[in-house]
Amino acid sequence: MTDDALQSQEPAEHLRFRAYLSALEQVTDADEPGLIREVLADPGQMMAASAVLRHLDHRASALHLGPDYVPWAEMMTQATTGSPFLGQRLHEWSLLRAVALGQPWHPDTLLGSSNWLQLTMATTSNTDAVSLLAEQGRTKRIRSTAKTTLQRHSSH
Repeated sequence: MTDDALQSQEPAEHLRFRAYLSALEQVTDADEPGLIREVLADPGQMMAASAVLRHLDHRASALHLGPDYVPWAEMMTQATTGSPFLGQRLHEWSLLRAVALGQPWHPDTLLGSSNWLQLTMATTSNTDAVSLLAEQGRTKRIRSTAKTTLQRHSSH
């Protein structure tokens, strides 16, 4: 079967998803908010949010420890206003940044965060955050990961 024949059998939503991912990989900083809003206007809301989430995670991962993160996160928060889930993910990236940079953060904020953030944070070098998650992390996996991280830190 040829690639064209396979593509014609693939659902349109899958094709749009791949097209969005490709466009988001290549977008300029200036055009990024507009493209995010365009993707989020797609009638396939779950698919659109998934494409934007991948993009936000990729960009935030690259930016969160540097000075460009704050203006970028503010711009992305505005662009994702209609999506509470994406807004929450951006907020959690900001918490991850604060912990990583030794900035003030509140334990209740970490304990109230998603499994994604708690699991990510459980592998960091911030002993206070990891210790908190080892004791009070939401799931057994998070607590176990945090305990393993603490053991690794104490053996070095």
